[in-house]
Amino acid sequence: MQAQRRLFLLQAARLSAALAVPLAGRAAPAAAGKDYPFSLGVASGSPLPDAVILWTRLLVNPLDATSVPPVALTVRWEVAEDEAFRRIAAKGTAVATPELAHSVHVDARGLQPNRWYWYRFMLGDAVSPVGRTRTAPAPDTMPDTLRLAVASCQHWEFGAYAAHRHIVAEAPDLVAFVGDYIYEWGPYQLRHPDKAQRVNECLTLADYRARYAQYKSDPDLQAAHLAAPWIVTWDDHEVSNDYAGLRDWTLSPTFAARRAAAYQAFYEHMPVRLADVRQFFDVRLYQRYDWGRLARFHVLDDRQYRATEACPKPGHGGSNVVNLRSCAELRDPSRSMLGQEQEDWLAQGLNTSRARWNILTQQTLMAQNTYAPIVTPEDGRFWTDGWDGYPVARRRLMDALASSGAANPLVLGGDVHSFFATELRADFYKPVSAQNPVLATEFCGTSVTSGSRPQARTLEYLQRNPHIKYGRSDKRGYMLVELTPGAAETRFMGLDDVRDPQSKIAALTSFHVADGRPGLL
Repeated sequence: MQAQRRLFLLQAARLSAALAVPLAGRAAPAAAGKDYPFSLGVASGSPLPDAVILWTRLLVNPLDATSVPPVALTVRWEVAEDEAFRRIAAKGTAVATPELAHSVHVDARGLQPNRWYWYRFMLGDAVSPVGRTRTAPAPDTMPDTLRLAVASCQHWEFGAYAAHRHIVAEAPDLVAFVGDYIYEWGPYQLRHPDKAQRVNECLTLADYRARYAQYKSDPDLQAAHLAAPWIVTWDDHEVSNDYAGLRDWTLSPTFAARRAAAYQAFYEHMPVRLADVRQFFDVRLYQRYDWGRLARFHVLDDRQYRATEACPKPGHGGSNVVNLRSCAELRDPSRSMLGQEQEDWLAQGLNTSRARWNILTQQTLMAQNTYAPIVTPEDGRFWTDGWDGYPVARRRLMDALASSGAANPLVLGGDVHSFFATELRADFYKPVSAQNPVLATEFCGTSVTSGSRPQARTLEYLQRNPHIKYGRSDKRGYMLVELTPGAAETRFMGLDDVRDPQSKIAALTSFHVADGRPGLL
């Protein structure tokens, strides 16, 4: 009932929310009617210099998968150079099949580089909301700037999506979403928010489809998709908490089928370009996107190919908190966070990059974060689901950064529901020196809604981990990164009240990274 009430209120607010969004946020004149099929909006993503993916899913009632008949439907699509669609740049038709939940992925080709476009879908007399998208700059050009919003972790029951409303107001060129777009847990009973109880969980394809439809019914989330193209990767909650490869927390023998269902539902609801969508037991999500010569995005998948977490609790998979003395697996050089094929792919992308900024777009905090004071390396206590559970693989990644000579590495992440700004080096047990230099700057963003630890505990982390220069866990929001050839400026944007859909937002702090000088100012 709680989800139905929120959805009713959101649908009632959709018209006023759409009217408040500039340019692409306005619903089309034909949007009214009880059989309107574009209730989940539209989206774009995976931008190339001459192409972009356009997405929608036909669904009349977000809470009723049967509200569209189980037959193939042909939709029309248009891309225009102007919001009024007087100058059509590309158009065509696409078939929405029930096998893929009537989702549509159009790879709109033949576009001009480095320019904004508007797009829409049509089914019969119904016209979708108009989305705004843009192509990447041409490969050999140096853009003056790139405005990037970075978000993650948006548990539906834990708050409103005001962060997305503010992302729209930022007018970004690009949005990067780095995981936990949905939560397979929930809905929760939140009469006691500090003791939220899970009452159901997604296990089947129908479950995951329903959860995505619920989330994507939100008008603020829809508006953020209308405002700019997205690049996306997933984390664990798109499938199952703390899963690693083909092992989940319960050690279920049928987890492979569940993961395939979750991967299919992810594809059905995201504007992604995949090479093969005939099966979903193995989905190559890691991809590379160039923004001219200004930036190269290395978009990583740290879930599908990772070794299972080290030293789990007896009888379970998933994370634990251990130290090097009690868990010898942490020292095992065969354990990888990315898998060997993806590690090699990343090294190749770094070695060949001509970009001014190399952005590792991935899921979680990369810097070492000990939960206990360190006297010797064996003393620290580490959470094994993050990069601290794969320290040898992290060292290999740092070595790859150093040997590649790739300019200005920036690491972006989420997952931990906190803002962190860190300086990455090969050996966190030793101070910065000529032999152990700062190799990359890391910005980890807080959650859109999902809860976190008390700020007092985060301040303890900062005291124990001097390479973590800033930490804030009591605010929800997003990151805004502005790149120029000479610098990267990052702002941590925090909401006043995550429970308030009209919450104000403010910059908590900002950081400057200069070209050729890794580290924080």
